[in-house]
Amino acid sequence: MREEEHQPLPKVLIVDDSRMVRASVIKLIRGRFEFREEADGEAGWQALLVDPTIHLVLTDIGMPQLDGYGLLERVRASKLSRIHDLPVIVISGDEDDSARERARRLGANDFITKGIGAAELLARLDSLTRLAQTRRELEESRAALAKHSPVDPVSGLVTEACLNWRAEQELALARRRRGNISAMVVEIDRYEQLVVVHGAHVAQLVTRKLSKILSTKVRKEDTVTELAPARFAVLSPAGGWGGCCAFALRLQKAMEKLVMTYREERIRISVTIGVSNATNDDIGTVSELVGLATQRAQTGRQAGGNRVIGDRGEVAQAFVDRLSRQAVSIDQALERIRAGESAELTSQLPQVIATLLPLLQLLESRLRCGIPLDRLEKYQMDGSAENDTAAES
Repeated sequence: MREEEHQPLPKVLIVDDSRMVRASVIKLIRGRFEFREEADGEAGWQALLVDPTIHLVLTDIGMPQLDGYGLLERVRASKLSRIHDLPVIVISGDEDDSARERARRLGANDFITKGIGAAELLARLDSLTRLAQTRRELEESRAALAKHSPVDPVSGLVTEACLNWRAEQELALARRRRGNISAMVVEIDRYEQLVVVHGAHVAQLVTRKLSKILSTKVRKEDTVTELAPARFAVLSPAGGWGGCCAFALRLQKAMEKLVMTYREERIRISVTIGVSNATNDDIGTVSELVGLATQRAQTGRQAGGNRVIGDRGEVAQAFVDRLSRQAVSIDQALERIRAGESAELTSQLPQVIATLLPLLQLLESRLRCGIPLDRLEKYQMDGSAENDTAAES
């Protein structure tokens, strides 16, 4: 017996409120495909969630509870790749061009009419299931490659496995040096609506744009990865709470001002960012750190999106300014100097002096080595007053 005869037949999910139509389709494909039938879009969606063996969806348009368009929208907006990438054929009883165009815009792979011949239907099903199988094999190869490569070949960012490995190393190092590590989870607001209005292709372009912005804006020691469609994580070693919140706010404001143009259509997007910090949140594992940031991002999206969420709710600029005026961590300041970021510490020198001043005063009282305490105190006071004035204005 040949090897292919042992292979299971691909399964088609048939979604139609007409029992006669479902029976007709099953009669045409029986023996060439496995099948599962549901009577409306909501039942079809639930079947997709629980049945990972489905290879293709064949759906009617007009159905109760959830129509074919709604089912297609959910499929293309799903963050599960096995659902998001499924081939979908829309089947209808009319030849309405507007219905065909809407189905294609929502991500349908094909559009056929009821009464199609057996040979043509089988040919289309066979073509799309083969394409889906090839795509799955490529995804499996990509996943296998990702285990050995630190970079995702599609996004160009590090893989999630690599991010976890690096973060565990950085977290262990932070514990030894009494340092810190922060996490941000960045989510594109109303991504599902973006897919519905502009199509899956445009939504992917927006995701790639955010990916490029993140990879160019973070520090060289930070790690960025794509956790899911429209969701990214950033791990920042030696990242204090104030610095993490400040970067998140800058990114959120930058995305708020961004306008993308596609086929003469202007598209505005926004992001919601959840931030967490190992020391501030008393967290000991990377999964907890990223999980908490994800939870906060989702809280922000439920509140309307386009905001940064921390441990006390929404993060405002005044909160970041107040944190920046507080005493800085000398360990973090030294880490930034070692990382070649001395210039970025200039604005924090008054806080650095305020933190070190008691130690310098002790050294001068014991060693009499001529430390210019008066000049340092004046610089610290003048710098702090200048920062307060700038914050108030």
